[in-house]
Amino acid sequence: MKVYRTKTTLILFISFLFCITTYGQPKVIAHRGYWKAAQGAQNSLASWTQACNIGCFGSEFDVWLTADDQLIVNHDRLYKGIYMTQANAEVICNLKLPNGETIPTLEAYLQQAKKHPNTRLILELKSHGNDEREILAAEKISVMLQQHELLERTDIISFSLNACKAFRHLLPQTRIQYLNGDLTPQEVHNLGLNGIDYSFKTLQRHPEWIEQAHQLGLEVNVWTVNNEENLRKCIDWKVDYITTDEPELLQKLLL
Repeated sequence: MKVYRTKTTLILFISFLFCITTYGQPKVIAHRGYWKAAQGAQNSLASWTQACNIGCFGSEFDVWLTADDQLIVNHDRLYKGIYMTQANAEVICNLKLPNGETIPTLEAYLQQAKKHPNTRLILELKSHGNDEREILAAEKISVMLQQHELLERTDIISFSLNACKAFRHLLPQTRIQYLNGDLTPQEVHNLGLNGIDYSFKTLQRHPEWIEQAHQLGLEVNVWTVNNEENLRKCIDWKVDYITTDEPELLQKLLL
């Protein structure tokens, strides 16, 4: 009994130390999953799992609507000569990623996400350059997230203001952040969005936006920050989240 109590006390003490050292610090978002790890590839199921396994707060991934109205997960508009918005899902999902996986459907990605309930989904709807297609994509994503009971675990981001507005209408309780960096925090707040998710260069030009956003109750994410010097700057800025291709490096800096 004494040994059990000693072990329990030690575990509680370590948890306490972790909480006090990370309280108020940025949370780690793996950019397109932890794709630099072994067997990884950007936006692959393996990279999602690897981000979960190292304890990332969240993992970001990119979504397109195909020509036959299916949702797939990939970053590039053009991949191996195939345009994501102009081909059918059957063609796209036969394309191989560098780790040997094929491009996943959003359905497959969400199924994988459900196996790792402690990691937040950061879903980026890519800009399609067509308002109607983006609205349709937002509608389909909203339905799918509800079907999988993942709404409470998902943040939605986009460079498209049209897409952000569509998601705000469809999902009034969901956290939605704008990526493009051309709006002030006040303008983002006026649109009813939950935060700014801006590039490192944008926040470097406008460091005052961080405090302004926080005063308005908005969250601040910064992307994509990979070297130690800039990661330390972001930590000092007191942003809420840092999106990085080097999640393990950021985790070490936050200890």
